[in-house]
Amino acid sequence: MINRQLLKPESIVVIGGSNNVHKPGGAVVRNLLSGGFEGTLRVVNPKEDEVQGIKAFHDPKELPPTDLAILVVAAKFCPDYVELLAREKQVRAFIIISAGFSEETQEGAQLEKRILDTCQQYDCALIGPNCIGLLTRWHHSVFTKPIPHLNAKGVDFISGSGATAVFILESAVSKGLQFNSVWSIGNGKQIGIESVLEYMDEHFDAENDSHVKLLYIENITDPDKLLYHATSLIKKGCRIAAIKAGSSTAGSRAASSHTGAIASSDSAVEALFRKAGIVRCFSREELTTVGCIFKVTENGELRTERYDYLHPQGNETHNGKTNHTSHLSSLSSPLRIAVITHAGGPGVMLTDALAKGGMNVPPLTGPVAEELKSKLLPGSSVSNPIDILATGTAEHLGIAIDYCEKMADIDAIMVIFGTPGLVKIFEVYDVLHKKIMECKKPIFPILPSLSTAGPEVQEFLKRGHVNFCDEVTLATALTQVMKTPAPAEQNVVVNGVDVPQIRRIIDGIADNGYIAPNLVHDLLSAAGIPTVPEFVSDNKEQVVAFAEKCGFPVVVKVVGPVHKSDVGGVSLNIRSKEVLVAEFERMMQIPGATAVMVQKMLKGRELFIGAKYEPRFGHVVLCGLGGIFVEVLKDVSSGLAPLSYEEAYSMIHSLRAYKILKGTRGQKGINERKYAEIIVRLSTLLRFATEIKEMDINPLLADENDVTAVDARILVEK
Repeated sequence: MINRQLLKPESIVVIGGSNNVHKPGGAVVRNLLSGGFEGTLRVVNPKEDEVQGIKAFHDPKELPPTDLAILVVAAKFCPDYVELLAREKQVRAFIIISAGFSEETQEGAQLEKRILDTCQQYDCALIGPNCIGLLTRWHHSVFTKPIPHLNAKGVDFISGSGATAVFILESAVSKGLQFNSVWSIGNGKQIGIESVLEYMDEHFDAENDSHVKLLYIENITDPDKLLYHATSLIKKGCRIAAIKAGSSTAGSRAASSHTGAIASSDSAVEALFRKAGIVRCFSREELTTVGCIFKVTENGELRTERYDYLHPQGNETHNGKTNHTSHLSSLSSPLRIAVITHAGGPGVMLTDALAKGGMNVPPLTGPVAEELKSKLLPGSSVSNPIDILATGTAEHLGIAIDYCEKMADIDAIMVIFGTPGLVKIFEVYDVLHKKIMECKKPIFPILPSLSTAGPEVQEFLKRGHVNFCDEVTLATALTQVMKTPAPAEQNVVVNGVDVPQIRRIIDGIADNGYIAPNLVHDLLSAAGIPTVPEFVSDNKEQVVAFAEKCGFPVVVKVVGPVHKSDVGGVSLNIRSKEVLVAEFERMMQIPGATAVMVQKMLKGRELFIGAKYEPRFGHVVLCGLGGIFVEVLKDVSSGLAPLSYEEAYSMIHSLRAYKILKGTRGQKGINERKYAEIIVRLSTLLRFATEIKEMDINPLLADENDVTAVDARILVEK
């Protein structure tokens, strides 16, 4: 629980505070004093009479009633202190800096449990243990540095690791990113990342609260809570970016299906973030750069409606219907950027990185471009990047920005301006400051000369701006922002899905394991997923009769072995009865064979859809190219069931192979609508059949007209 005593205490006591500011107890006191805490600050230290100018209590029993206690003592003493302070001193909030709890030993876990039980008994808020503390504009209850500049419109940062939080703050401060609060949750036994988001969501004030949340997550303990409150905050106008540590699949268990081999807990994280609209980052630099992008686009207005999800405005209602910004339109309408530079190389690298990320640096031509060129130094280029030359002045920079501001086919401006150390460039950055404040289009400042122009950059940052000192890092981070879809609706699409029939089939399955082909066919049919005509039998005459009825050519597959192609259990394009009989007899000799499946031979692009159940998250649905390409290329996109049509389209469009699916070099594309429909129907099937733990539909054969499931496997565990 998060309460007033934690957020706005009138009195704070530091148990273990000292005069040694090089130790946590002394550093906490120092930061509280330098942070201007306006309430009553108390210190308990049995060996000191005064700590940093504050009268020290030798025993906590001597304390008057206090709101918040910060414990910086050995773990073994913490449970007794918490008990005493909560029972006798009316302390209702604790920040426990101390380590040595559940993160280390079983004995430490027992100490932690005693603390948690006491806090629950007395309705106390608990941050930690094993954390760096809590940093707000009200009180600086941390023992670390740096202390970033704090203001109400700064970033809210929540971290599952104290040390990592410090490193992220270091990265942010160097860019000029400002903060509203920093939460280090430590072991997070009572207040975790999900709890902090819940509080921020339920108490959100659009006028006064920060609209940017950055997260560093080591464990997602409650995916549903994270999804709900992140989605809610984003729909209220916030932007959220997060790192989820521990994405390696090195420890993944062996799996028998394509989906099992590809899917992992990280696939679930990816799907959760996509569903919530959280921008996923993979490094400290990327996270803080995305935070800076959010701040730049908060002050500057991206004028085209294609990029409204950079400025989430919630949902709009017209004639009783709710309209949601579609991520799909952004993919066909790339963000158009003007690059202004006085150094050719960085401009080219930035242009390349933007293009790689799917954005557009359009060439500037025509009378307006010629007019701009006439106002710059001879030799300047205005083709975009706009190179004003190394000898370009502050005036030239201002002129170039003004022209880009007026150009209808430019959505944002990026300015690269450093110095070789020969001149002072305060005037240049003063012009840049004025243009950022005046222009409606967002301006991204890239000021790389942190050594030779250190004072000038610092003066620029003090004015409330941020700095993207590396142009390629900026482009990479902006790519992550642009490809993150808007939050998805949580409704289950049941049209065309026979839920009662799905339950009858699942309830009738007696044994765990991969279910029989006929049951697979029945489940897909109940979900409204088209399937190819097929017949399964160990009787040669019946197999031949079916083939003659549906018409040659046909496909024959062995039933029994999981990976059919690995054992020679697939034969395509069989055009006669004689070949069919020979293949039937051969396949029945394969070890583990129980029958043979014969199907009508279809042609088309091979696609893949799979799903895997992840504990706590639910079903992760994957899609991509099918056949052997699934595990070879691993070009798959993930979503968290149940899925909406918008999510399904977003998954398809985010594939690296999307251009192949769309059609290229004269080849027709697939029917995207039907592919998306199958993804949605499959997610609905899984929503009502949680006993399904893994499944593959591989391949689906698709052309411009139809998408049909050819082969599928379903693993059921009751």
